[in-house]
Amino acid sequence: MSNLTSPSEFLLLEFSDIRELQILHFFVFLTVYLTAVTGNLLVIIAVALDHHLHTPMYFFLMNLALLDLGMVSVMLPKTIANSILNTTSISYHACVAQVFFYFFFGGSDFAILTIMAHDRYAAICNPLQYETIMHRGACIQMAASAWIAGILIGLLHSGGTFAITFCSNMINQFFCEGPQILKLSCSDMYLVEVGIIIFGCFLGVACFFFIIVSYMQIFAAVLRIPSVHGQKKALSTCLPHLIVVSLLVFSGLFAYVRPHSHTSAEQNVLFAIIYAILPPLLNPFIYSMRNKEIKSALLKLSGYQCSSKTIAGKVFLQKRN
Repeated sequence: MSNLTSPSEFLLLEFSDIRELQILHFFVFLTVYLTAVTGNLLVIIAVALDHHLHTPMYFFLMNLALLDLGMVSVMLPKTIANSILNTTSISYHACVAQVFFYFFFGGSDFAILTIMAHDRYAAICNPLQYETIMHRGACIQMAASAWIAGILIGLLHSGGTFAITFCSNMINQFFCEGPQILKLSCSDMYLVEVGIIIFGCFLGVACFFFIIVSYMQIFAAVLRIPSVHGQKKALSTCLPHLIVVSLLVFSGLFAYVRPHSHTSAEQNVLFAIIYAILPPLLNPFIYSMRNKEIKSALLKLSGYQCSSKTIAGKVFLQKRN
């Protein structure tokens, strides 16, 4: 096989060679994308416009929604376009961008979830010192550190992945997935990216361990609350976060901690959908369904828009009369 040090384009996995199925994939992924975008945008707008939600917990939730919005926008638009245009190609630079932004948003996402665990720990275990610990400046610094960490992770992975020499340009996935790109290597440089991935896994395990320890202390503090109502109220703020963390961690484990030798292309696509698309799609609905304040903010927002339109209509009619 000839070496392709910097191919001009890569060829992604084709869902089907039947045109009708390609159209079906287009509508399915378009629906998923629009649903994810709408859900995350509603969370962002609700937190931004409702002053009752200008607290550390919802500030970090808005950051999480922004990252989830970026995550689905990295992969799905190109997949949607390829399905409707009946093509599988992606340019070299677009592939580099996909790898960078995938690890950027994914790394920042998990960092924000770790910070949110610290926020819940401070709120429940140290309520009297909460405003001192989680003041505005500290929240901005923690959020900025999560985004900066994501940028560094993205640079490391994209740089390590595309430093290799390629023997093929056919990626066995519907987007530029790092492990699938490494399979195209015909040089020992891929060991650099493998080392980066192992380092990233250690950081992920450390963050997950921090989350587990935080919630062990949170549950111990909740059990000491004398009233059942107080216990339920404390747990209600933690449950959505726990569900989101579990969804992200277990979907990632489901995708990567499995035997790869006998995995078909269809299974690779299914696993990628589970760990890369499902969390950003479900996260806003998990928080909306379990959080009364988010529901109230969205209802106020819709009510405000309706009342504004009604008032504007009345003013217009009065001016005409």
